[in-house]
Amino acid sequence: MHKRPYVRCPHLSQTMFICVLFSFAAIIMKVAVIGAGASGLTAIKCCLDEGLEPTCFERSDDIGGVWRFTEHVENGRASIYESLVSNTSKEMMCYSDFPMPDTFPNFLNHTKMMDYYRMYAETFNLLKYIQFKTLVCNIRKHPSFQSTGQWEVTIDKDGKQQTSTFNFVMICTGHYSDPYYPLDSFPSIQQFQGQYFHSRDFKRSDGYKGKKVLIIGTGSSACDIAVELSRTAAQVFLSTRKGTWVTSRTSDKGYPWDACLFTRFQEWFKNKLPSSIVLWWTEKKINMWFQHANYGLQPTKSSQFRELVYNDELLSRITCGSVLVKSAVTEITATSVEFDDETTEKDIDVVIFATGYIYNFPYFDEPIIKADNSINLYRNIFPASLKKPTLGFIGLIRPLGPFMSVAEVQARWVTRVFKGLCNFPPQEAIMKDIAKKKENFIKRFGKPQQSNSLTMEYIEYLDELTSDIGAKPNILSFLLSDPALGWMLYFGPCTPAQYRLTGPGKWRHARNHIMTTWDRIVKPTRTRVVKKVEKSIAITFLLSAVCALTLLLAALMYQC
Repeated sequence: MHKRPYVRCPHLSQTMFICVLFSFAAIIMKVAVIGAGASGLTAIKCCLDEGLEPTCFERSDDIGGVWRFTEHVENGRASIYESLVSNTSKEMMCYSDFPMPDTFPNFLNHTKMMDYYRMYAETFNLLKYIQFKTLVCNIRKHPSFQSTGQWEVTIDKDGKQQTSTFNFVMICTGHYSDPYYPLDSFPSIQQFQGQYFHSRDFKRSDGYKGKKVLIIGTGSSACDIAVELSRTAAQVFLSTRKGTWVTSRTSDKGYPWDACLFTRFQEWFKNKLPSSIVLWWTEKKINMWFQHANYGLQPTKSSQFRELVYNDELLSRITCGSVLVKSAVTEITATSVEFDDETTEKDIDVVIFATGYIYNFPYFDEPIIKADNSINLYRNIFPASLKKPTLGFIGLIRPLGPFMSVAEVQARWVTRVFKGLCNFPPQEAIMKDIAKKKENFIKRFGKPQQSNSLTMEYIEYLDELTSDIGAKPNILSFLLSDPALGWMLYFGPCTPAQYRLTGPGKWRHARNHIMTTWDRIVKPTRTRVVKKVEKSIAITFLLSAVCALTLLLAALMYQC
């Protein structure tokens, strides 16, 4: 049947523009999904949920992205070490309508994580939409972009290139494939007689027995590698410029840290208190495990909590002398390393640069990244420079909390923006929103760097996106209609299932999943039956909630 050509009215909003596109029922809206990792898999599912037609391009031969362990580093792919364990717990990071098995440990290694991805992909029949061993060579605007918003995607499969047109594009490749390797800062390293490489190339501790190893950086990877090498190497040195906050994966009474920290009550309380008090309390809480200054880890600007390191073993390795914390490196010579406190460590055999990664998207014709390595993204998803919201980044964000659940909500929101079901503001409003959030970021974290420029608060960000979707739970309404659930929503862990209770994408098992959260948390660790338990989880939770409610009422009365 002949289709009428679409001519855009110059005054038509971006949201209306997409709505008009969808008014042609015969048109199949095609979406290119780049990458089949954690973000790509949920992007495919969200496309299917909204009636879009996804085609996923994955350069490797399997799903899993950064969590797929390989013995050798593959060009253009993220690479992990064999001992990697998740920093966020299963109940907080799972996809909102697909909980992990209750027998899974609370923190997963790469094998368990891949098991979960395979279950997710098979359950929702996602694999048939993925083209493996397919390299995306180029993504450029279609000649008709100004009127259609379409994109041309060129791929290379088996040495043959092919270009296809898509209505929308979802970039789901993350930012862990291109290492930041600051060799220019150490020109004398060319004289170094030992071995040096980026942490991306580290796999396991084999081959380091009896060696002296220097690790530059104190992020999560640096600390993990330091702990692992400390059991075989003669000595491990951990060099840091600014210090870092280190805490455990478990919090009060051994429960996962994120299940205890990310509650709506704590979010409300944090927002009501002056930031100076919140920062003081956070520092005090972290130092309750150990005084960071006594271990050389105290950050130079202790008031800024850009990113915590979750490591349960680093403290003990420093305590027994296997790991020594050093200040910033100033020079690397043939066999020794000099630090800015004028100390020198001699006979160094290996230098590992755990210095992070850079954003790199080589397939774009037009640069998405600015010269100063900053990225202007509306809601940390849509490039502000684009006139039409038809290309978005899923999972590029660095949330202060679980990653996968954030990527899923991003994909849910983006697919509804694609369909015109969520309002999209004009360019002027977008730039104002970005400027305001950058200002708030500086107040909270200091001047942004590329490594943390997309850092966001967990609950605040999810609530913002799900409010647009219509999936944010109304706590007061649930407190009145279902008090037990409402209580859990406010005082319990803010699990992803909270965003499946209502609105588009509602999941009928969401309530049960929320109400049994604590049971699933303790199941994998209660492998021995104990007849006498000091306090049940329910009683502990109830007492904590009563105390919290008392504080809440006191605060409300004070405001009145």
